[in-house]
Amino acid sequence: MEPRKKQRKQPEEIRLNRYIAGSGLCSRREADEFIQKGVITVNGKQITDLGTRVTRDDDIRYKGRKLSSEKKVYILMNKPAGYVTTVEDPHAEHTVMDIVRNACPERVYPVGRLDKDTTGILLLTNDGDLTRKLTHPRFERKKIYHVFLDKPVTKADLSKLAAGIILEGETIAVDSVAYADPDDRKQIGLELHSGQNRIIRRLFEALGYRVRKLDRVYFAGLTKKNLPRGKWRFLTQKELVMLKRGIF
Repeated sequence: MEPRKKQRKQPEEIRLNRYIAGSGLCSRREADEFIQKGVITVNGKQITDLGTRVTRDDDIRYKGRKLSSEKKVYILMNKPAGYVTTVEDPHAEHTVMDIVRNACPERVYPVGRLDKDTTGILLLTNDGDLTRKLTHPRFERKKIYHVFLDKPVTKADLSKLAAGIILEGETIAVDSVAYADPDDRKQIGLELHSGQNRIIRRLFEALGYRVRKLDRVYFAGLTKKNLPRGKWRFLTQKELVMLKRGIF
């Protein structure tokens, strides 16, 4: 009697809209719209049938860009002081990875960086495309900081920040700057796109001030609302779509 041949396990089929949504591109409803518009291809063939089923081995693309079935993870953290924004650092007592150690089985990493003593909004993900989109200078993602100084800041110095300050031969100008508290001129609200290391501290140092506390309150449309210091949460679908499309 001939031995029974072991049947090859067939790849699991899933709805195309589910695959697209799982890639992090958009919601399932929006995926249906993309399919109907004909901007989705499967193995090189344009697909408009909403009932199409695919496997994770298929080549699925949105406007020519390949989508990955690998689960993407997006974590928003309100970073506390004393933590460095690196995946590993043998010289650091704490890294932000300690806070999200058990958040998910996927390996995530910080998008951009915050100084050890800087607090506030930090995004962590395993989505390389989104990371590049949010950190590359040409995309100019807005960042807003609440700055606490060692002494009151003069209006003249606020004007200098807006006009531009020369640091190491390069003129650096903030996008907007104002008093965060009209009764306390030691507190400044500052918006900029530059991602240079310690740029805010260096700007104020050049004017004779010392930053006592620095908190990032806004990054690329994301805020720390209802997120206590040292805590994290997963992004909502609405937030993810906003980031993917850059609508902020």
